[in-house]
Amino acid sequence: MLRQLASGPSKAARLAFQVRRATAVTASPLRNTAATAFRPRQALSAGRWYSSEAETAKSEAGDAAATKESRTAEAEAEPLNAADAAALRKDLDSKAKEVLEWKDKYLRSVADFRNLQERTKREIKSARDFAITGFAKDLVDSVDNLDRALSMVPEKKAAEAVEAAEEKLSQDFANLVDGLKMTETVLINTLKKHGLERFDPNGDRFDPNEHEATFMTPMPDKEHNTVFHTQQKGFRLNGRVLRAAKVGVVNNK
Repeated sequence: MLRQLASGPSKAARLAFQVRRATAVTASPLRNTAATAFRPRQALSAGRWYSSEAETAKSEAGDAAATKESRTAEAEAEPLNAADAAALRKDLDSKAKEVLEWKDKYLRSVADFRNLQERTKREIKSARDFAITGFAKDLVDSVDNLDRALSMVPEKKAAEAVEAAEEKLSQDFANLVDGLKMTETVLINTLKKHGLERFDPNGDRFDPNEHEATFMTPMPDKEHNTVFHTQQKGFRLNGRVLRAAKVGVVNNK
């Protein structure tokens, strides 16, 4: 209680002093706003503190932006010295060289891939064209036997048999020859559809890639190194020699 009485006048005195001071300083006609003077000092100081803090942060941000812009302008305005320019040029040259190396690797990779595609296409085509090589080699023997059977009957005798068709035996013989010829024609055409083709080099110039010379003999009335006799006909499968023709060759040397 005594403490309150002792402290009471001092507070009242301080409050009266603040009122007189505010009245003396302002000296304005807005004296009816004396309630503002009675606002606690802590509230006034807090308001001033928050306002000054925001203004300080704003000013610092502006100073930082201005400093950054000035530094950027100075960096752009200042010319590079010789050492920095040389280092920059060296770095640029190394990057350009690296770009050229990667471009070369890219072009090589594209070329290798295209070569692989072309090679794969050729291999697929070759596998498709020559897939029946084994079958064709076994089949040509049957074609040879049919050809030998027809060669045993000369064309002159076959024609005579057709003319003398009154007799039963001659008629049967003529029908047999015609049937063999028809069978051979159908068989050869079927083989040709699948790429297998028979060739007879009689009268052609000797070619060691397609012909196999079984014997050679001089013949003055024929040109040297010419095929004059076909012992066995040859076969090609899609342009590739499947079996060379066995021939006799003229040798006039």
